[in-house]
Amino acid sequence: MRPSWREHAPLYLAGTAAATTVVSIAASEILLGLAFVAIILAGREKLRWPPVVWPLVLWMGWTLVSLAASGHARGGLPQVKKFYVYLMLIVVYSALRSLTEIRVLVIAWAGGSALSSLWGFGQFIHKYLTTPRFFRYVYENERITGFVDHWMTLSALLMMTLMMAGAMLFFSHERKWFRFLVASGMIIAVALLLAYTKSMWIGTAAGATWLLWWKNKWLAAPLPVLAGIVLLTNPFHVLDRDQAHRAALRRAGWEMIKAHPLVGVGPEQVGPQFLDYLPADIPRPVPIEWYYQHLHNIYFHFAAERGLPALAALLAFFGKALLDFFRTLRRLPPGSEARWILHGAIATIIAILVSGWGEVNIGHSQVLEMFLAVIACGYIAVHASHSQLREVGR
Repeated sequence: MRPSWREHAPLYLAGTAAATTVVSIAASEILLGLAFVAIILAGREKLRWPPVVWPLVLWMGWTLVSLAASGHARGGLPQVKKFYVYLMLIVVYSALRSLTEIRVLVIAWAGGSALSSLWGFGQFIHKYLTTPRFFRYVYENERITGFVDHWMTLSALLMMTLMMAGAMLFFSHERKWFRFLVASGMIIAVALLLAYTKSMWIGTAAGATWLLWWKNKWLAAPLPVLAGIVLLTNPFHVLDRDQAHRAALRRAGWEMIKAHPLVGVGPEQVGPQFLDYLPADIPRPVPIEWYYQHLHNIYFHFAAERGLPALAALLAFFGKALLDFFRTLRRLPPGSEARWILHGAIATIIAILVSGWGEVNIGHSQVLEMFLAVIACGYIAVHASHSQLREVGR
């Protein structure tokens, strides 16, 4: 008997919800809700809870504690509403079951990101033609965004796509999509450079180092040399911009952490209270181009906003996923198809952790959605790998 549309609906809706993260947050969140309902109604498809969900539950719980202690409960409600986005982890892990389905999802991410990048190329050309004389000054404050709302969001989505597509290129035995992934990857890489988000460049380099090291250690060798050249020569002064700004943000964040180590200043309160915690030796008024509604650093920002226990829960989430993926990877035989998914998930986590020093990357719902979908894919590979290892053991 052929499966009915009702049985197929969770897979199709969850897959498209994850795939559309790179092109439309509205479409992705609508499809996410529909996928969750479809899983509940399907009956046969029960919700599955990946092992990493418990640190995430602690993170959400401490967010509520911080909100209650802040005295600004109404102002912090947007962060509670964002809990909806965390359904992506459960929905993708519950609805997608096979490695083939993950391969289709990564191909969709590559295609969607390439199209968004091409749209970004058009934006770049338009900006250059309309402001040729003051292009660099204007462009630094209004960069390409592709199909999304901000260059940081675009850069983070492209970075994660490159990690997963690169892992598929390097470690998958399925070569049918090789040329497509190479072409898409080249387009995406150029768009990432044009988006001029340096924290994502560094994160991409860190994640790529993981992939290259495990593919061939000699391929990874030039990257530290290249990084050293950039640090020493600072071409086009790319490392100069915003250094004073970011340092001031971290110092203000540290003052918030010292004053409120357990619960922080409260969700959504870093911006409104920033000037109250800015060290006295930093001149006032602060430069008009300084953005301080968040601290451009996930470690300082979340500790200052929600307290050190919240940061510990978040780091436990990252750490458990990395440990689970790496342990499974070490146990797999060399020819296992699950290897590319685990490598991609690990590279993505590394990229997010490194780029998170210069940007609150997972603070944006669209970035967080895709990241949680990647984590879910990693745990699907873990589950499939355990089944494979049990079969081998028999």
